[in-house]
Amino acid sequence: MATQNRRDFLKTATFLSASALSIPTTHAKASEPEALNENRMGVLVDTTVCIGCRNCEAACKEAHNLPMETSFNINNRDIFKLKRRPDETSLTVVNEYPNPKNKLLPTDVKVQCMHCDHPACVSACIVGAFTKHKNGAVTWDGSKCIGCRYCMVACPFQIPAFEYNKAIQPRIMKCDFCFERQSENKLPACVEICPTEALTFGKRKDLLEIARDRIKRRPERYINYIYGEHEVGGTSWLYLAGQKFSNLDFPVLGTEPAPGVTESIQHGIFAYFIPPIALYALLGGVMWINRRKNSEEEK
Repeated sequence: MATQNRRDFLKTATFLSASALSIPTTHAKASEPEALNENRMGVLVDTTVCIGCRNCEAACKEAHNLPMETSFNINNRDIFKLKRRPDETSLTVVNEYPNPKNKLLPTDVKVQCMHCDHPACVSACIVGAFTKHKNGAVTWDGSKCIGCRYCMVACPFQIPAFEYNKAIQPRIMKCDFCFERQSENKLPACVEICPTEALTFGKRKDLLEIARDRIKRRPERYINYIYGEHEVGGTSWLYLAGQKFSNLDFPVLGTEPAPGVTESIQHGIFAYFIPPIALYALLGGVMWINRRKNSEEEK
């Protein structure tokens, strides 16, 4: 009897595996990024103008309905004793660094998703949960995400964060370039609130010209480099600074787009979900046989 049951199960497992192999080729792979639009938008961050008021942090939380912790205080300068990264509760943060040119005037740096022209997160995602839009924004779609978190590993700027504290429907959290606000012809919340105009919103190609002009006019103020112009193929967020970017914790990256080392492997294995189904059927069969065997031994 046990032999017959085991044979019946293996027949079923074989059928399920064969069915899996015959599933139509539904596209469960990373979404193809839209062609880069020469008029895509961006933000130029002038770190020599930023005063570390952190109004951008507060505006971002409000725009994205994120909780404002009771301890949040934009006048609290002690926060700059820590080096912070964007996380699931704060999509942008400001850090402070010593200024070798003026010890009384530190350098403040806003950090958020860079919205790469060739995003590693889009490349790495096996289910197309990330999209690079024509306006420059890189967004995440929770209805597609399976929580694999390859995006977190792939990002060269270590930006995507996962809501580990949520048991039900945890999200990948990152700056979305205020995609909905842009669709309503509004400025990104952080740009709109910046009191010193350290953030300039516009077409990326125009921002590069503005940045070059500032460097040309004030060579004593800026180093001759625009961070984000070429890093990993270019980013929508561009930076000017009065000192080396490596001193400001910017990663040193090449000019080639982030390769997404695991992309070919991930997509080859999971593109159509065939191997997982067959694998689960096989593992299920082994577990069933073992349970049956233990049950017979007990009897």
